[in-house]
Amino acid sequence: MAQFLLHHRVRDYEHFKAVFDAHASIRKLAGCKGGRLFRSTQDPNDVVILFEWEDNAKARTFAASQDLRQTMERAGLAGRPEMHYLDEIEAFPA
Repeated sequence: MAQFLLHHRVRDYEHFKAVFDAHASIRKLAGCKGGRLFRSTQDPNDVVILFEWEDNAKARTFAASQDLRQTMERAGLAGRPEMHYLDEIEAFPA
């Protein structure tokens, strides 16, 4: 499964979360299969999202879209996001 990791700071987490949630149907149409949302324990405005995608090509297309750029602006991103495209190679027990 392809993974897309997005790390960024936001100005106001609650505002970001509302915009993020409202954008779910667009992500799904683009090939997103869901994911996990994380916040730093030291800074609630430091956010990491790990998305699952059908494939990396769809994740890259989505990440480069004008729609995502506009959504990130509306969500109140502070600075430039850090993006990584990953392939899961192994799941392991504790």
